[in-house]
Amino acid sequence: MGVAEFKDLALDATDHQALADWWCRVLGYTRRPAPAGGEGSRPEYPVPIHDPRGRGPVIWINPAAESKSAQNRMHLDVWGRTEDLLELGATMVRRGDAEQCWDVMADPEGNEFHVFAPDRPSRPVIRLRPR
Repeated sequence: MGVAEFKDLALDATDHQALADWWCRVLGYTRRPAPAGGEGSRPEYPVPIHDPRGRGPVIWINPAAESKSAQNRMHLDVWGRTEDLLELGATMVRRGDAEQCWDVMADPEGNEFHVFAPDRPSRPVIRLRPR
């Protein structure tokens, strides 16, 4: 047993409201409703989004004063079609190749994530070379 338990994921964004909506479209998530009478509904507060099917983790989209300036140290991995994500506003960072079976993309705020094709056979992900 560990000394901590996984709770949520968090992403920072200069326009956290728009990024929350973008990730909801991408993942099929919805905004988690604020408690009645709670302060969570104020637009300057972080936005929690969740999987209405109850399968994925809660993701908090937090307001940040500055834009992303360096490579992410943590990222999301998703199953999906790269073309669909590009149409929704993601940008391509690096296409997959013979050594790497995933595409590296960025959300509208520049947060990188990896896209695995849903029709590829599942296999362990092993980094063969440093990024």
